[in-house]
Amino acid sequence: MSSDDNFVKVSIYGQEYTIKAPANATYIKNIAEHVDQKMREIQEELNTPQVPAKVAILAAMNIADEYFAIKRDNDKMKSTVEGKISSLMEVVEEEIQKQ
Repeated sequence: MSSDDNFVKVSIYGQEYTIKAPANATYIKNIAEHVDQKMREIQEELNTPQVPAKVAILAAMNIADEYFAIKRDNDKMKSTVEGKISSLMEVVEEEIQKQ
């Protein structure tokens, strides 16, 4: 890591961590809060207390699922926009050729 790295203390699921990263400290804290929230949501959904590693894996899978859903939606949107741009370019080219 570079000399621009920050050391940020965060708390995730009751554990304190010092994170070294080139990102803004607030950004790192927001990520940690998101992971902590997801882990707590998972534990609330389970009937009995689970070991933190199991909760972390389930939370990671949920976060990955959210990521893939957003990526899929973005890919669809990109494809739609590209199709519309292509159609518009054809119309413009036709109009230019008419002149």
